[in-house]
Amino acid sequence: MKNFDLINTPLEGTNLIEASAGTGKTYAISGLFVRLVLEKKFTADQILVVTFTKAATEELRERIRKKL
Repeated sequence: MKNFDLINTPLEGTNLIEASAGTGKTYAISGLFVRLVLEKKFTADQILVVTFTKAATEELRERIRKKL
């Protein structure tokens, strides 16, 4: 398994982020989301993010809002 590089990860296609708790998944996903908005001019309704819990969804929303 390779380390995730937020800055150099291509924004085309699909990105799957799987890792243990506390390893930075939310940080990585929110960073990719912001890059898609800023670099590729996507709107939020053009980006699909899937999480397993409502709490994770809310945490992700908050982090993205803070970054934008």
